[in-house]
This record gives sequence, structure tokens and C-alpha cells, in this order.
Amino acid sequence: MSEKEEEEDLDLPDECWELVFKFLKPNPHFEPLSLVSTQFLSITNLLRTSLTITNPTIPFLPNLFLRFPCITSLHLTRRLHHSHLHALLIQLSRAAPPLQSLTLSGHPSIPSNGLRAFARKIPTLKSLTCSHMGFLRNADLLLIADCFPFLEHLDLSFPENSDNSTVSDFGVKALSLALPRLRSVNLSGNFFINDLSILSLCKNCELLEEVIIFECHFITQRGIACAIRERPCLRSFCVSNFGCGTKKGDIGRPYATSDFITALVGLKGLTCLDLSCSSISDELLCCVAEEGIPLKKLVLQGSCNYSYLGVLCLLSTCQSVEHLDLQNAEFLCDQRVEELCEFLGNLVSINVSGCRMLTDLALFELVRKCPLLNEIKMEATDVGKKGVDDEFVNGVVNYRVKSLYLGSNSWLRDESVEMIASLCPSLEVLDLSSCCGISEGVVEVLRRCGEVRNLSLAFCSGVKFTGLDFEVPKLEELNLSRSGVDDEMLSVISKCCRWLLHLDLENCSGVTTKGVREVVEKCTRLREINLVSCCEVGASVVAWMVFSRPSLRRIMPPPSFDLSGGQKELLLRHGCIVSL
Repeated sequence: MSEKEEEEDLDLPDECWELVFKFLKPNPHFEPLSLVSTQFLSITNLLRTSLTITNPTIPFLPNLFLRFPCITSLHLTRRLHHSHLHALLIQLSRAAPPLQSLTLSGHPSIPSNGLRAFARKIPTLKSLTCSHMGFLRNADLLLIADCFPFLEHLDLSFPENSDNSTVSDFGVKALSLALPRLRSVNLSGNFFINDLSILSLCKNCELLEEVIIFECHFITQRGIACAIRERPCLRSFCVSNFGCGTKKGDIGRPYATSDFITALVGLKGLTCLDLSCSSISDELLCCVAEEGIPLKKLVLQGSCNYSYLGVLCLLSTCQSVEHLDLQNAEFLCDQRVEELCEFLGNLVSINVSGCRMLTDLALFELVRKCPLLNEIKMEATDVGKKGVDDEFVNGVVNYRVKSLYLGSNSWLRDESVEMIASLCPSLEVLDLSSCCGISEGVVEVLRRCGEVRNLSLAFCSGVKFTGLDFEVPKLEELNLSRSGVDDEMLSVISKCCRWLLHLDLENCSGVTTKGVREVVEKCTRLREINLVSCCEVGASVVAWMVFSRPSLRRIMPPPSFDLSGGQKELLLRHGCIVSL
């Protein structure tokens, strides 16, 4: 067989390659694949469905939509000048891509004229996110309803209005009447809406499945109970600061009324319940258990007036829970976590940060007894205070755990970190921020966990990279802010972590221009670097980085760089944003 015939036998049709690529990480990982061949370029172009637009992107939009014909989601980032929004939306309307989702979060206000022009050509938008807008009024809600009558998902959370022109019940009611297909709505942080708002939504939006109303302090238990009775098909209900008061003359009694509990357990299809920072009760949790509610996600972060007995009652009955958040539950200890693990066979993620009585033993039990566990958050606990005997650790491995957050564990030492690495060899995300007791143990983690792509060592003043003499090809994001890293350590990192995409060196006083130049020279894929408060780094290195490393998209410059100068705009024209 000739060499040409062998190559033809190895060729796969585009459909097969597309299936292979879908198993890979999302963008920007398609970028190197697109450079392999024209076939791979064509396939990856079709696979890209989302696009973030910043100022440097604007001139290339027509070509980008031609290159990526399957774009369905656009994010008009807050880095985009607000003055350009109207013109940009008009430009998008002319291109008329098949958009289903649009994000405008973080801008000063809704760009009304541009949005109307956009809606005339793309009226079938299904998802709109306008969170953290500087200014949001009832008129904006009416505009949204008029422009996009087919919306299914709407996020209007946490506007930053500083005057009295805010969203009220009138605007929400009008919105609910105009959007009959609405399935999910987030009105968190709209402080002046009342019970009428949530009642209007539940009464008028027959397809509504998810309601999120964090920090809406004028919405009462009675209002919530009346509303959710109107919409028994709700699948996700999220409310915070619920029932924080107590009844007069009944000090210490939770303010969760029987009326609210009865209405809540009437949601027979509820799969997500979030009662963050609320005053709840064991009675509420036990009633949910008794009704057999098919919960998959339970969030009680920062909540009070419930106990271990209530949690045990719920979890022992409802063993379908996949996501559990008990942050700051003071009653949790190692033994109780071990008991709960018997009922957490389907658990995928857990957050027990702030539970000060938890140690290495709790972490070990979670890893050992929860075979599907993917993410663990145990920040600000006592992990590291009690070791686990080698005889128990031997043979225990959980390849499912991908993300582990252990920040602010003051007892954590190298020995515990190395033990954790042996238990969870498939880690991809590891956060050890503010763990000042670790030093060279992080090198052993990188040796044993070859899949680590995101590592945070922020505020780890004792960290060292002694012994790092091997390549770490998967590491893409490294946070060393306030860690005490110097040029010598940067030299080691630049040689062994050459595939870094994001590097944070904020407030690293030992880093100089020399160290920065070396890491930028050797990390050929670097897209973002943070040099804020790096006083020993010279201003001239900023321009040098942009011209010598074309992959850079954002630089947070050292204090010596003049952000007000024309140099900033010049560098922007070369495709790199220089800003804090």
C-alpha cells in the first residue's frame, strides 16, 4: 500500500471529527486545532456558538459572522464603550446572525434605540441578560417586552440605580403580561418590588419554571406562598433573606410560617431549592422530605435556625440530591459528614466552607464515599488540623473529583496537600489561596495531578517551586498574587509551564522587569497578565509585551505605566486591552 493510500485510510469525515472535538474543552482550545489543517479550521468554525465582543473586535464583526456562521450567543462586555452600543446593535441587526442569547450586563443603561433596531431583525431572541446595569427603570422593562415577545429567560438582577427611578410592581406586571413564554426570571436586587411582582409572574407566565429573587426585602412569606400556589409547576425556587425576623414574644422561633411551608411542599416537581441567608426550620426541611420532593439541588448557605436533624431527615429521604450547599453550618463536624455521606451516592458538588469543625477526615470521607463527586468547596475550615492514617488512605482514589477549593485553611501543610493529590489525581482546578502553611507541596501536586489547568496560590507567602523540573502542559491559569514569588521562581515557572494563558502577579514585590520578560518570552500562548502593584516592573515592558507576544489580549499594567496616555489606545489597536 502506498503512503498516499495509507493517509486516505486514516482520513475521517467531518462528522466524526466534529464528535471528537466536542469532547474537548471549549474555546480557546479550538484555536490550536484550527491551525492544523483547513479541514480542522472549517470544523472548529462551525462548532463555535458564542462570541464576546470588545472594542478591538468591532471592526472585524462582518468577517467574524462569516467565519462563525453558527453563533447563537453574544456577550457585549462592559469593556465595550457604552457610546458604541447603539451603533453596534444596529450593525448586528444588519448582519442578522441566528442569535438566541444576548448579554448586556454591566453597562450604564439599556441602549434603547439600538435595541429596537436589533429587535426588528432578530425578534426571536430567547435569552436576555441585563444584570448589574447602572440604571434600570420600568420603561426599560416595557421596551424589552415590546422588542422580544418570545423571551424564555430574562435576567434583570442587581441594578445599581442611585435615585428613585427604579423597577416597581407596575413594570414587572406589564412584563409578565407581555412575555407568555417566560420560563426563567431573575429579579434579584430590585429592592422596591413587592408581593405583587412575584404574584404577577406566577399568575401570568404559564410556562414559568424558575424564579430567583435574592435580596428583595419587600417580598413577604405570605406573598411568596400566594404566588407559588398559582404556579405549582415551578422546578426551581431561589430566595434569600427569607424569614429573618421572629414573632413577637416568641424569641428564637423561626419566622417560617406553616402557610409558606404548605405552599412550598405543593411544588411537587421542585428540583432546586435555594434559601440562602434565610431563617428556616427543621419543620420545613422535614416537610419537604415527607412530601418526597425530587430535589437535585439544595442551597442553605448562610441560613440559620435549622439543625443537623433537619438536614439528616431531608437527605436520608431525598437521596437524589446532586448539589448541596451547607456553607457556614456551625453544627457540622467530621462524624456528621461521615453519617450524611451514606445518603449522598448521587452527590456531584458540595460546599461546606466556613464549617470550622471540619478537618481532613471529612474531606477523606467525601472523597471515599461519594463516587460521583466532581467539586468540593471546603474553604475556611480546619482541613490540615487532623491527618488521616496511611492505612486508611492506601488504595482510596476518586478520579471523578475535578475541582477542589481549600482557600483560607490555616492548618494546611505540605503533607496534607500531597495526601489530597494522591486521593484526587484527576484534579483540574485547585484553589489554595491564603494557605500560608504550604511551601514545596504544590510541586508534588503538579507532579501527581497532571490534569491541573487552574491553580490559585494567592496570598500563599511561603510557597516555593523547588523541585519543579518537569513540564506541566495542562496548566493554563496561575494565580500568584501576593504570594511573594520572585524572578527566580518565575524563571522556573516559565520553563515548566509554557502553556499558560492567564498569569496573575498582582502585588508581587519580588518580580521585576527581567522576570516578566522571561515569562512572556517562554509562555507563547499567554493571553492575560496582571502586574498591578508590581512596583519593580518598568512601564516600558508593557509595549514590549504587546509587540513581542501577539497572543496577549489583556494587560493589567504596573503602577509606573501611564493609563491616561495615548500609548494605551495605540496598544488597543494591536488587539490588546491595557486597563485595571
